Amino acid sequence: MATFRAESDYELFLWFLAFAARKYRLRVHAYTLMTNHIHMMVTPETAIGLARGMQSLGRRYVRYFNDRYDRTGTLWEGRFRTALIVDERYWLTCLRYVEMNPVRAGLVGVPESYRWSSYRAHALGARDPIVASHGLYEALATSADRRQEAWRQICAPALEIERLKALRKSIAEGIVSSEPRETVDVCSN
Repeated sequence: MATFRAESDYELFLWFLAFAARKYRLRVHAYTLMTNHIHMMVTPETAIGLARGMQSLGRRYVRYFNDRYDRTGTLWEGRFRTALIVDERYWLTCLRYVEMNPVRAGLVGVPESYRWSSYRAHALGARDPIVASHGLYEALATSADRRQEAWRQICAPALEIERLKALRKSIAEGIVSSEPRETVDVCSN
């Protein structure tokens, strides 16, 4: 089902995301709002921040959407899904995956044409109050101009099909790593 039907839906979702990020201390490094789902890369500053922030975001947006379109029920199936990025070397691949999603989906020919993504902040230096920088992105170059150029170069070629499949599989499993799953040391309760 379409999660966003009008420009104002995307705009209000981003406003709710900014609100949740401030209130629940989430550093949003990347996002892409697709027509029926979203992708985000977030670092929570507290143990409960991500869960509370996503709950707040979902409740506010679904209430707005249902009121606006005279409907009831949820927009998404179940709880939000998370995948922990355990390999710093893979962080930029994940960022690229998130920001290039509109191109892969055929919504735009070039990522800078898509307004509902953090790509323009990273690749063009566009002001985006939602985006919090990350050390691995900052390490691409010593100046903003060079970082942006480096990011455009990284995003220019499409992700290889095998890498894309592996990334989607690891996201579904909840642990994102460039290493085979069995080599990742994970502790859980």
